[in-house]
Amino acid sequence: MAPQHEERKQDGNAVAEPVMRWFTWEDVAQRTGQDPALQERWVVIDRKVYDISHFYRRHPGGALLISSHAGQDVTDAFVAFHVDKLLVNKYLKPLQIGELAPDQPSIEPTKNKMLVKDFRELRASVEKMGLLKPNKLFFFLHLAHILLLDTAAWLILFCCGTSFVPFIVSLLVLTISQVQASWLQHDLGHLSVFRKTKWNHLLHKFVMCHLILGIKKKKYMPYNHQHKYFFITLPPLLFPTYFHCHTFYIAYTKRYWVDLACMLTFYIRFFVTYGSLLEMKSLLAYYFIFRMLESSWFVWVSQMNHIPMDIYYDQNLDWVSTQLQATCNVEQSLFNDWFTGHLNFQIEHHLFPTMPRHNYWKVAPLVKSLCAKHGIEYQCKPLLTAFADIVHSLKNSGELWLDAYLHK
Repeated sequence: MAPQHEERKQDGNAVAEPVMRWFTWEDVAQRTGQDPALQERWVVIDRKVYDISHFYRRHPGGALLISSHAGQDVTDAFVAFHVDKLLVNKYLKPLQIGELAPDQPSIEPTKNKMLVKDFRELRASVEKMGLLKPNKLFFFLHLAHILLLDTAAWLILFCCGTSFVPFIVSLLVLTISQVQASWLQHDLGHLSVFRKTKWNHLLHKFVMCHLILGIKKKKYMPYNHQHKYFFITLPPLLFPTYFHCHTFYIAYTKRYWVDLACMLTFYIRFFVTYGSLLEMKSLLAYYFIFRMLESSWFVWVSQMNHIPMDIYYDQNLDWVSTQLQATCNVEQSLFNDWFTGHLNFQIEHHLFPTMPRHNYWKVAPLVKSLCAKHGIEYQCKPLLTAFADIVHSLKNSGELWLDAYLHK
């Protein structure tokens, strides 16, 4: 739809001033940026139409994330991820080019109207119940137990010596501390610890740089056997190799000198404190073993809710259906909550990504009721079953790979 203008007088001269433009859902759906004839990218938020054609590359959450939703209504995703709406609206305002025409429905025709309506009512109830407000004591105690474990790992070697048993016990304690710190940085990355974004970012940098440190497939690899070698490749090697090398590479190439300096403080602290107790060979072995244990723990937990699920490219489904297709839960228990950093409530985490994790169990019954009302499967399984499903899924995908490349 072409822009419309009206004339107004300014110092005796007629000046063209843009007026409100009206669009249909069909107009928006054509602006995905995929059509060579229409390179524009539009999105809809609360009936307002925004042109993100030039902005999407500067999107703080990544260009791919926002551009993949071009041509769609992103209201629920926008509300879910953006905590400071007033700040974000300052950036949105210059991008607005119009609104949906009065005769257009508020909910995109491709989406389940009743499900979208019920979820938005649920979201409003969640906000009224205060479930998006963090409990400072919970996160303080969580950080305290991380620091205590981190200190205990060193004290075990200092007080008990560096023989085999203290060495192994210290390794395990430090691994627990590092993994629990990983869950805390995940909370901070989702802006769920503090109400103000900047405080989440500041503590996130501290945890990532001072407490922890934060592939393309090849045809010739035997993916039909990936369920066998997965145990000794990705889980133990992700942190010690890829994550660390990639983190330093990004910091250097992007010239994040402050971040680079902060990351180096972790290594300085580690090698100074543990280097005074262990010989170089033992020190290097200690470092790589605890990193491998940490990596294995992190990968198994983070993938148990995703690898077994049916994950496709965006199909422009409603927010609830998209999240329920892509993830599942693991049964609740005090151990499971602690061991997984509450990622056993992955469904609730996907639906409410900024919700503090100590409130997942409170909203879970409401989400189950919503799913039951609309006939959506709410998957929840035991922890060991979730781990086994990773292997089964890898085996199945490996067989599909074999069919595709070897034509068997």
